[in-house]
Amino acid sequence: MSRQPPDRIELERFLPYRLSVLTNVVSGSIAAAYQRRFGLGIPEWRVIAVLARHPGLSAAEVAAFTRMDAVAVSRAVTRLVRAGRLRRSVAGDDRRRSVLRLSPAGRAVYRRIAPLALDYERELLDCLDARQVAELDSIIGKLTARAHSLAAPQRGDGP
Repeated sequence: MSRQPPDRIELERFLPYRLSVLTNVVSGSIAAAYQRRFGLGIPEWRVIAVLARHPGLSAAEVAAFTRMDAVAVSRAVTRLVRAGRLRRSVAGDDRRRSVLRLSPAGRAVYRRIAPLALDYERELLDCLDARQVAELDSIIGKLTARAHSLAAPQRGDGP
């Protein structure tokens, strides 16, 4: 077995690549179900899911919360407003800021998709025992925190 030079990436072993592939497979699998049934894409579902948990955010806050591109969030919000699944209003404390809330139709869609998403998560994690699920949760938390700290200097937040 030949060794790769140290400046060559073996994609099959490169964690960022593997996480991206996993994310795409998982998101794509579940997205197929809600796309077919509700005509939602991944960005629309993520906006709905975030606003179901955190109503009253602005589009910029949704983008920051989800780490999605602001343009993708804006387009998703526009589609959801047009479809009657989202309501946009002006913030009482800052007339320049819009706040987003799910409409009754948006809440109904959330109530129908959430169980599907949770069932998918259960099936996905079914190959792990309880200890492994706890370890995975811990590892994801640590990697997320570390990725944020490594990204901070790039955003200008750090040294």
